[in-house]
Amino acid sequence: MRLRDCPTIEVTGTLPCSPDHAWALVTDIELPTRTDGELQRAEWLDGADGVAVGARFRGHNHSSQIGEWHTEPEVVEVEDGRRWVWRVGTAAEPIAFWGFEVDPAEGGAVVRQWAKVGTGKSPFSDFIEQHPDREGEIVAYRLGVWRDGMTANLALLEELAADHN
Repeated sequence: MRLRDCPTIEVTGTLPCSPDHAWALVTDIELPTRTDGELQRAEWLDGADGVAVGARFRGHNHSSQIGEWHTEPEVVEVEDGRRWVWRVGTAAEPIAFWGFEVDPAEGGAVVRQWAKVGTGKSPFSDFIEQHPDREGEIVAYRLGVWRDGMTANLALLEELAADHN
């Protein structure tokens, strides 16, 4: 696995709620702050108050290995009620793309969260440059961290959806 291949990781689950309710849950940018993932706090910027193309938010992150950092992602795609995507980094040098998707399913809604590594310069790409012989291992590890966070998000979504019914 190589960084230049822009690898993607995805988790999927079925929630016991309507697609509309699932959409309301996945568009809450604070949802991941209530799990054990890296995102500790999030807030909308520049007067934004929800998911819309061009809206930006600040994410405050923490990892025992990396320390603390923040990002200022921008929402780059919205298909209302179905899909939203945000980009970390600039349009010219994206560090990552993240997204949620919602589809109707019998008895509920299928929810997917995914992330794709971008080509932009970041501490992650810098670390790989310092250890090129371990690139595959480093990329696989980082995607595993992302998967663990997404799995925790999905578990919380399932809990919130069940509580709603």
